[in-house]
Amino acid sequence: MILISVLTFKAGLAMIMFLITLGVAAYSTYFERKVAAFMQDRIGPNRAGPLGLLQPIADGVKMIFKEEHRPEGSNRILFILGPSIAMLTALMTSAVIPWGKSITIGGTEYPLQVADINVGILYVFGVVSLGVYGILIGGWSSNNKYSLLGAVRASSQMISYELAMGLSIIPIILGSSSLQLSEIVTSQYEVWNVFKYPLGFLIFLICAFAETNRTPFDLPECETELVGGYHTEYTSMKLGFFLFSEYVNMFVSSAVISTLFFGGYHFPFMSLLPAGLAAIIGVAVMFGKVIFFIFFFMWIRWTIPRFRYDQLMHLGWQVLMPLAILLIVVYGAIFSFI
Repeated sequence: MILISVLTFKAGLAMIMFLITLGVAAYSTYFERKVAAFMQDRIGPNRAGPLGLLQPIADGVKMIFKEEHRPEGSNRILFILGPSIAMLTALMTSAVIPWGKSITIGGTEYPLQVADINVGILYVFGVVSLGVYGILIGGWSSNNKYSLLGAVRASSQMISYELAMGLSIIPIILGSSSLQLSEIVTSQYEVWNVFKYPLGFLIFLICAFAETNRTPFDLPECETELVGGYHTEYTSMKLGFFLFSEYVNMFVSSAVISTLFFGGYHFPFMSLLPAGLAAIIGVAVMFGKVIFFIFFFMWIRWTIPRFRYDQLMHLGWQVLMPLAILLIVVYGAIFSFI
C-alpha cells in the first residue's frame, strides 16, 4: 500500500513538473523580451493582457494556426521526427533533478524527485546528448543546404563542448563519491561546490551556453549566415517545438547548475527549521536559484556578441578541454592524498 501511494505521488509529481517546465519555458520567452527591452531602453510586449502577460499564450495560438509547410524533396517522417526528438529530450531531463527535501505525510516519506537513480548525472548527460539528433535530423531532412549546415554545426558544437562539460564535473563526482544527484546535493550541506571547484563551475557554465545554443554560441541558427539555420524550413508548431525546446533546455540547464554547484534546495540555517517548513522553503530556494540563472542566460544574450565559428572551436578544444583535464589532474592528486 505504501509503495502504491509513493508511486502515485511520483506520477503526480512528474505531471506537475511537466506542467511547471512548460509554464516556465513559455514565460521565459516573455521575460526574455522584457529583459531585452530593459537593456535596450524600450517597453517590450505590453499589448496582450495586463503588462503583456498573455503574450506567451498569444504566441502559442499564433504558432498553432500558422500554415503548415513541408519543402519539396524533404523526408516526411524525419521532418516531423526532428522537432519531436528535440522537445522530448528537453522535457525528459528534469526527471532526475531533486527539487526539494523529502516530505513525510502520515509516516510515509515522499521524495520531491521523480526518479532518484544512482547514475543521475550520467542520465542527464545521456539524454542531453540525444537532443542533438533532433537538430541533426531536422536539418538534414529539410532538403535545404542552410539547414544542413546548421545541423552539422550543432553536432560538432555539441561534441566539442560536451567533452569539456563532462570532464568539468569529475572533481564533484570524486568529492561526493557518487553519481546520484540527491547525494551530490547532500554533500553540499556545509559548503557549496562552487566554492570548492570554481574553475569547474566556470567551464560548466560556458559549456551550458554552448549546449543550449544560446548567444554567444548560437552558431547552428546564425541568421546572418544561415537564414535561420537548422529550422529554416520549419513553420507552425514544428518550428515552435524547436524554439520552445531551447527555453526548456535553458530551464533544465539552470536546474542542473543549481544542483551541482549551488547546493540545490539547501539554504543557510536549514537544519534549524522544522522539517516540513524547511522542505517548502527549500523548493522555493531551488526555484529561486533556477530563475536567477535563467535571467543570467538572458543577460549574457543581450550583452556579448556572437563568436565566429573558428573562435567557437578554438575555445572548446584548445582552452576549455585542457583546463578541464588540468582540473581532473589537480583534484585527483588532492583526493588521492586525503
